[in-house]
Amino acid sequence: MSAETNSLTIDKINGMDKEQFVTALGGIFEHSPWVAEGAYQHGPFHSVEELHSVMLETARSAPHSQIEALLRSHPDLATRLQVTPLSAAEQQGAGLDRLTPEEFKLLTELNAAYTEKFSFPFILAVRGKNKDDIIKAIGERVNRPLEEEWEQALHEIGKITGFRLHDLLPETEGTES
Repeated sequence: MSAETNSLTIDKINGMDKEQFVTALGGIFEHSPWVAEGAYQHGPFHSVEELHSVMLETARSAPHSQIEALLRSHPDLATRLQVTPLSAAEQQGAGLDRLTPEEFKLLTELNAAYTEKFSFPFILAVRGKNKDDIIKAIGERVNRPLEEEWEQALHEIGKITGFRLHDLLPETEGTES
């Protein structure tokens, strides 16, 4: 990352034109820069939390088909397919790059069953979790009804994007008056 990226602040985000804003924040929601595009018009933002809230509302208020595309844009956990750098780092942090062959096979089978049932991949904010937590979660969630799992997936996307925004804009609480 460049020094400029590491020193992003909410004030710098607020000073950006739409193209710069989407370039800076377009990757927060997996392969969905349209979320940043839609959020831009609601600035200026007073905090990272407000920015995140607006981005979440932009995603949740999109047409059903666009939300479904957002859900489908997430990679399978522990997949050997190409993932974004943010997803790869998140999965490595949870130990998904160090699965035994048996764990990889189980997770692959659970992912396939989940995707077949729900038509989108299993989505989980993996920060702070280990591979056993993840395998347990998908094993439980694959048995839920679609409506419940749709909401859970959006909730998890909220956690993931919150982590990503706070990593990008690491302002400390109480610095703004």
